[in-house]
Amino acid sequence: MLIVVCSILFNSAPATRVQTMDASILIDGRGFVTSLQSRKTGQEYAPKGHSSPLLSLQDHGKLIEPTRADFLNSHREVKLSYPNGSIATVKIADKDRYFRFELLSLKNRGAVDDIVWGPLHTKVSQFIGDIIGVVHDDQWAIGMVGLTDNTIAGPPIDGDCYGMAYFVHSPDPAKIPVRAPFKEGQRFNIGGDGVNDVAFYSHPEEYFQQVFGSGAQLEPEFGSSIAFNSRDRRKPKTHFFSLLPGFKGSRPRNQISDPVNVDFIGSGVALYACPAANALSAIENIQIAEKLPHVMMDGKWVRDPSGQKPDIPWYGAHDKLIEYADALGLKAVQDESQGEYYANPADHWQGKRVRFSNGKNQTYKEFTTQLSQHGIKYGLHTLCLFLQPGRCTDISPVPSRNLQTVLRTKLAKAVSASDTDIEVTDPSFLAEDGTWPMRDGSNTLRIGDELLIYAGISDSSPHVLKRVKRGQFGTKPHAHSSGDELSKLQMNCYNGFVPDMEGMLQYADYYANVLAENGMEYIDFDGLESTVYQNHGYFGVRRFFRRLFDTYAAKTGGKALRVMGSNVFSGGWEYMSVCNMGGDNNMFDPVLNRWGIEGKDVRNGFSNSYLPATFGIQNLHRDWSVFDAENLQAKSIGWDATYMLGLSQDTVEHCGEKESIFKAFRTWEVARSLGVFTQSIKNVLKDMSLKFHLERSVGGSFLLTPIKESRGSLTGQGEMSLANETAGHSLGFSIRFLGPVVSCRINLPGRKSVVCNRAIEAGQFVYSYGDHVYLADKNRQVVAELSVGRAAIAPAGKSKIEVNAVPQAPSLAKMDVVVWVEGKPVRIGPNPRLRN
Repeated sequence: MLIVVCSILFNSAPATRVQTMDASILIDGRGFVTSLQSRKTGQEYAPKGHSSPLLSLQDHGKLIEPTRADFLNSHREVKLSYPNGSIATVKIADKDRYFRFELLSLKNRGAVDDIVWGPLHTKVSQFIGDIIGVVHDDQWAIGMVGLTDNTIAGPPIDGDCYGMAYFVHSPDPAKIPVRAPFKEGQRFNIGGDGVNDVAFYSHPEEYFQQVFGSGAQLEPEFGSSIAFNSRDRRKPKTHFFSLLPGFKGSRPRNQISDPVNVDFIGSGVALYACPAANALSAIENIQIAEKLPHVMMDGKWVRDPSGQKPDIPWYGAHDKLIEYADALGLKAVQDESQGEYYANPADHWQGKRVRFSNGKNQTYKEFTTQLSQHGIKYGLHTLCLFLQPGRCTDISPVPSRNLQTVLRTKLAKAVSASDTDIEVTDPSFLAEDGTWPMRDGSNTLRIGDELLIYAGISDSSPHVLKRVKRGQFGTKPHAHSSGDELSKLQMNCYNGFVPDMEGMLQYADYYANVLAENGMEYIDFDGLESTVYQNHGYFGVRRFFRRLFDTYAAKTGGKALRVMGSNVFSGGWEYMSVCNMGGDNNMFDPVLNRWGIEGKDVRNGFSNSYLPATFGIQNLHRDWSVFDAENLQAKSIGWDATYMLGLSQDTVEHCGEKESIFKAFRTWEVARSLGVFTQSIKNVLKDMSLKFHLERSVGGSFLLTPIKESRGSLTGQGEMSLANETAGHSLGFSIRFLGPVVSCRINLPGRKSVVCNRAIEAGQFVYSYGDHVYLADKNRQVVAELSVGRAAIAPAGKSKIEVNAVPQAPSLAKMDVVVWVEGKPVRIGPNPRLRN
């Protein structure tokens, strides 16, 4: 469907209305968007009194808006005039599902160094997708997509990157009211000391949202705003930036970004406004139509929720890795047993590094050849662009010329190889301690092929560096001449360095080549923030990923990488498959069935930008029940979340419920791959008061059984009250004895009793899922079968479970009790129906 363009009068000035299949916008005679409506419902999404400039310019650090719009070429172009004398010509293209705008030229640009699409003001504010620049609610979505690598999410900001923070916003004020003293729109620093990343996540309240980008932001007065910008990167720019503002060690520093030969002419955006259910497909349509990066993984777009599934972080010897992955139905492995890999041009990951218990180790290429026969992608945990002294040949013995700098000055006097009194011509910013990282003391300078460190500079002329140490990080001190360049290097948060924009491309090629050489189709980029250290922000992120994927495809016949990372920036969203950051109970607790604060923050931030939520790394525990493991699967499907199931041979082989866990896990994976979980079923699986059990049934369908879990602690002779709405449902239980007992008797509802006359050690279990009752060790491995009979049945209404334990010592026996009551199964899949 073509855009419909018509000419109307607006306050005696010409205006244009542009339409897609879903929406229409009105651009008035000043060059402002004054209306954005749903074509089907007529709902207005432009806030009254807050019209939006189609294109703003940044001149001397200030945004200026157009004052006049002249429409040309049958309204396919608009000429925008600005108070500084600049004139921008913008092309308006005809597209069915989005509005397309492109900057063709800018006359009289003067000091203009950045252009901004928008900011576009909207009434929509339920969900703020700040990573990619989208806002949406239950009915409608509005967002932008940058059409060039240099058109990045957000307005112009220092570092071209957001700073971490919290803001107060409730997506549902009726259900989640903002409590006093907090107010909508307030901003707060993140938690902790700026070093411990888990502590960053410090507000459990659902109305505390963490900032994950700058493409969209809450506007409490009227709704939200969306913006994209494009900078003239041919000019050096001084930034005052920190990703972690507000902490003593991570305060912003002045940093100069070096030029890159990229301008804003040709910048463009696709603006989509559509029903919320169609937003993700609208973005995919834009990627395909505009020939933007559109990464396919196993036949599906990386942002297609139906393609998401868990991965495996592997620990220890590799004997059973393939066996476990096949049994579970998982297809990607991150080998944590190899440790963290730092980039080093001299290391192409050769040698027999894959360890086996029999000592017959393999190279990565040998191992990935086997894995590929099972359809399993394999890769390593890297530290992206962290270049570490002692590990990287670009640091020593001769430091690369492509290390990122934050400032440059010159020697005022010649120095010998032993001089420590070093005078410079320009002291600007040298008094600042540290660079990008979260700590002080990271002051490294390069002169020629030498690295040195210092701590401060004299307050007045002559400007002499203080406490200089020569020939650091494996380099040798040399004599240097007056006028030689002295540059301060950007440090990473592990006391190493990072490449500049040119070096970044070299390392993208390095990773692509090494991965291809070793047959790897997966990589984890921990430290992904190293792609914004260069102060080109999301442009740097996109530049790195584009080069990585292009080179890897060229080396592998068109394959794409499965990429994991420590975070997701705008510019990486379109490339990364998953971001399973964090882990364990900080993200999600499958045993107690609750989100951690970090998990809540990441879930909200990611899902608002159409990324899957994540549970991070969830290591299999030896003492998990099958329902604990199934809960990971159920909740990940319900919340459209990904995670990594941490495995090792030692843990798995000592897990008492290994067989039942593996069987149940695989059943969930089969059902997931068949797409049997409708949105209504997913909503049920989200219920945090329930766990679920899934079984394959006749005819290819599945039986989904809700499990009501009750927990309590008992001492000696005690009872735990139960309540069940309906009768006739099977009851299971698990009792962990925290101290040794001589014997115990367990009275269940329906006058069923279990007697154990054997000694029970501290940490051991007595458990049952139905007809069988077992005594098990601390890992739930069966020690003895206690009784066989009909399963206990939970009656309607109130009932109880009684435990009478005889302790070995005079002190009373303590026990942790878990009771499971099955609900009514539901048949899902082909011809779903309730089971009678």
